[in-house]
Amino acid sequence: MATKRELAALRKAKATKTLDKLTSLAEKVITQAEKLDNPTVEIPIRALSNVAFNKKKHIIEMGSKTQSRTLFNVNMAKRFAQTFLVAKACKELLDAGKTTSIRDLYYMTKHSIGKTSENTFENQGESDPIIEDLEVTINTLREELHLFASNKGSMVGELTLVDAGDTIDARRQGSGGWAVPSIVEDDVIQFKKCDAKFVLLVEKDAVWRRLNEDKFWRKYKCIIIQSGGQPARGVRRLVRRMADELKLPLYVLVDNDPWGLYIYSVIKQGSINLAYESARMAVPKARFLGLSSYDRERYDLPDDSTIMLNNKDVARAKQMMKYPWFAERKWQRELKKMLDSKVKLEIEALSSKGITFISDEYLPRKLKEKDWLV
Repeated sequence: MATKRELAALRKAKATKTLDKLTSLAEKVITQAEKLDNPTVEIPIRALSNVAFNKKKHIIEMGSKTQSRTLFNVNMAKRFAQTFLVAKACKELLDAGKTTSIRDLYYMTKHSIGKTSENTFENQGESDPIIEDLEVTINTLREELHLFASNKGSMVGELTLVDAGDTIDARRQGSGGWAVPSIVEDDVIQFKKCDAKFVLLVEKDAVWRRLNEDKFWRKYKCIIIQSGGQPARGVRRLVRRMADELKLPLYVLVDNDPWGLYIYSVIKQGSINLAYESARMAVPKARFLGLSSYDRERYDLPDDSTIMLNNKDVARAKQMMKYPWFAERKWQRELKKMLDSKVKLEIEALSSKGITFISDEYLPRKLKEKDWLV
């Protein structure tokens, strides 16, 4: 494992690289202005129209389409200025060697313009997309801009790691677990001792708590991470690092509804909005452990444990069936089964078979029989 001096050097090198990118962006605009050209920034488009599924890599990748953001355009001037306000604030953080939250960045950059009633930002809903625009424009992670989001996700299991110099034994984290931070890069988080055979990512906090209380991680030598719904970037980066550096297989346990399946999809091949970072976040070999549309019959779950699909569920499932990353026969079969049955299942439905059924029977049987989808 790297020494403190080596980690400090790594952090400095990363900061310098990011600063160089920000400086280059500013210099380009200054050069345009000096030539009396309309200052322009090309922002890659973050939408379905500009992504493609790479079948060889099994990830969603961003295309080459961009949109121009110019200063002397009444419809773009504000967003152009906002882009450089955010860039300036990030440069200040990097220069100082400090980090801050995306919420705090909003307050750092919000102020009235001159003596007018116009503000640079009206709410955080304006500043967050600008951060993402900046990320994709200079090809860097939000975390490399020294920005973080609130902690989301808990971890427990057969792993010892170092977090900002502090040793964390994930085997001794009580009922709450270790809170997964937003920034989990190798200059902050280092893996020390790992006795785990796999990682289990669980959508629901209540299910994670059940598995932790039952010490499932100890009996089956694994690491259990709770994602709290759609996993935050820190969780996605952490499981990707575990897959790459610790060579651990990743299993995903989500609700049996279109939204649960999409959570798995995002973990496996990335998301449309963050397609530019799929190569660093996605885990193409992630295994879908459940809940499957076929588990209701396979495990004889009672009818009163099901929930009827609503119109939004049906529309979402049909939309997903058209995505190229759900085109394989096994996924078409899974989604069709869900639509044909007209019901969905939450993970907690397994408790109808007994409070510890998920720990004692469901997951052990799934793992033993290799009953998963990839």
